[in-house]
Amino acid sequence: VRRFGDLTLAAFFEGSKPRERAARREAYQEAILTRQERRYAAELKARRNAEMPFAPFHWEIEFPEVFERENPGFDGFVGNPPFAGKNNVAAGNVAGYPSWLKELHAQSHGNADLVAHFYRRAFDLLRGGGAFGLIATNTIAQGDTRSSGLRWICERGGEIYRAVKRVKWPGDAAVVVSVVHVAKGELSGKKMLDGAPVDRITAFLFHRGGHADPVRLAANAGKSFVGSYILGMGFTFDDTDRKGVASPLAEMRRLIAQDPRNREVIFPYIGGEEVNTSPTHAHHRYVINFGERSEEECRRRWPDLMAIVEERVKPERAKLTRNAIGRKRAKFWWHYGSTAKELYGGAIAGLDQVLAVSRVGQRVAFSLLPSRIVYADSVIVFPYQTYAAFCSLQSRPHEIWARFFGSSMKDDLRYTPSDCFDTFPFPEGWDTHPALEAAGKAYYEYRAALMVDNDEGMTGTYNRFHDLYETDLRIAELRELHAAMDRAVIDAYGWSDIPTACGLLLDYEIDEASWGRKKKPYRWRWPDEVRDEVLARLLALNADRAAAEARAGTAAGPPVPARPRPLDDGAVFGDTPERQSSRFEWFRASHDSTRTCTNGGLD
Repeated sequence: VRRFGDLTLAAFFEGSKPRERAARREAYQEAILTRQERRYAAELKARRNAEMPFAPFHWEIEFPEVFERENPGFDGFVGNPPFAGKNNVAAGNVAGYPSWLKELHAQSHGNADLVAHFYRRAFDLLRGGGAFGLIATNTIAQGDTRSSGLRWICERGGEIYRAVKRVKWPGDAAVVVSVVHVAKGELSGKKMLDGAPVDRITAFLFHRGGHADPVRLAANAGKSFVGSYILGMGFTFDDTDRKGVASPLAEMRRLIAQDPRNREVIFPYIGGEEVNTSPTHAHHRYVINFGERSEEECRRRWPDLMAIVEERVKPERAKLTRNAIGRKRAKFWWHYGSTAKELYGGAIAGLDQVLAVSRVGQRVAFSLLPSRIVYADSVIVFPYQTYAAFCSLQSRPHEIWARFFGSSMKDDLRYTPSDCFDTFPFPEGWDTHPALEAAGKAYYEYRAALMVDNDEGMTGTYNRFHDLYETDLRIAELRELHAAMDRAVIDAYGWSDIPTACGLLLDYEIDEASWGRKKKPYRWRWPDEVRDEVLARLLALNADRAAAEARAGTAAGPPVPARPRPLDDGAVFGDTPERQSSRFEWFRASHDSTRTCTNGGLD
């Protein structure tokens, strides 16, 4: 019987597609029905003892007395499952194992830590009324690990009745773990969360809110945008380019002097690095943009610029033939990969400035930038120009939400609008609130002056802001102004009972003995209990807002396109007053648009 089970699983691992796996199952089924399965015995034994073994364990076969009784399953599990991320899971197991975990556990994610699957397996093997207590990584209540494990369990009859979120491992290893106890079935009475009695414990290991991921809110729809994916640095003029792909700025100036019409399709261009490192968020690059114009029109009106793009972009685009999107981009090589039409032609067309944040970075740092430039896809743009909106986005409530629900890239946060912005329940009137406007203006102007005085961008400034050994009184003042913003935002929610005092605290536990001379991961932040209380309230507010929108029948729709304003060539290029009567032609409203998926791909 064990061999029957082994063959059933072998069929999955021997195929990469459902059809292949089905064919293998049918072949093994035929062998079993005709009593010829023994011919696979040696092969299965060899695979079980291989360096990367295929060694199934069939619980129902090994414990028939547990699963053949009334209300089948185990009474309890206690354990310390292995901790492993997706890369270690793939490297440490037989080929196809990550895919099998997702097949075994519905709605699980490939990025989930292995411990989430041990939680799922233990829950599946419990009888009604049973319970388990398992150690986990302290990410068990975060991201894809939470969604794959605790969320699924809590939404299907599991109830967390005791949890300790951060436990220092009692040994030499610098590890912080969580300990979670789950019952299969409803439990009455108080639960215990970090030693305190509470009425409930959610999949986030919070004492309020729900288990599910936050919902995208209609109120936030069409208010955050990824910049242009130009797909070819040969479109740019950039004196800092070391790869020989971009053209020099002197060439741009020569071409404009030779034919002023070239101004019509050359624009300032800025990416996340300039936003974060320049004290004034200044751009140093320009970019050619033909919009969706035809090849014939572009060759006729701007032959010199088309020659540059044909030489520097077309050869790389010609290699993009693996799918329909790539073939389209190869065919229309003088167009961008995406032009962000809804951003330029609609959302920000009537604004003088916008809020922006680098898509990836250690710090969540927002800034106000001119609206009439081209933003790289490394920048997220928001059609707001008030200090109140800046205050709400730069405040700690939004930052902890973004860090909790955003994805990561190495040690940096990847600000994903669909997860970080679209779901965030802002306070009422957040973009025009007078108290937020005053607090945001005071902070923004002080930070701007500080960066100019120190010749230091936001990256350097916030590195000092979070430095344990920083003694500059102006950094201390910046911290105080940030605290005032936080207080204003918390009060705007009506949560006057929440303390907002900060301190320099480690982001995570470290082994002091082995850390050496590396900079320790301190952050000027709220204590964990304050952070978790605010997150719990924000989650509950997101659920309330989503329910209200559902009752009202509202739904997120595309932004209403507006007539774009032309760019002032004098303001952009610093030309003479005589030239300032001419205007740039901005992106056409008919530009193609693509939206960034949560997995980083493009649809």
